[in-house]
Amino acid sequence: MMKLTLTAAAFSAAFVLVGSAAFAGPIGNACMRAGRTADPSLCGCIQQVADQTLSRSDQRRAAKFFEDPDQAQETRVSDRASDEDFWARYKGFAQAAETYCAR
Repeated sequence: MMKLTLTAAAFSAAFVLVGSAAFAGPIGNACMRAGRTADPSLCGCIQQVADQTLSRSDQRRAAKFFEDPDQAQETRVSDRASDEDFWARYKGFAQAAETYCAR
């Protein structure tokens, strides 16, 4: 499993480079469509964390959780090794997003 070290400086630099279009990825787009927050800066931050911690494939899979939270629960309790591996990566992403995107 690939481990990436996340730093505030990396996120700051990424935000400066990407700007307001930062949510233009699977996670950011799903965040904006979810309507619960629909905050471009928050969704952009979450997408930036996803870009640092998840593969594009994992991002597409995780984006589906915004539309169908039951799918997240099914993945979390699955006994399949691939689901367990994905869930570990997803948890790391979620923890990092919570840390770096907190208001």
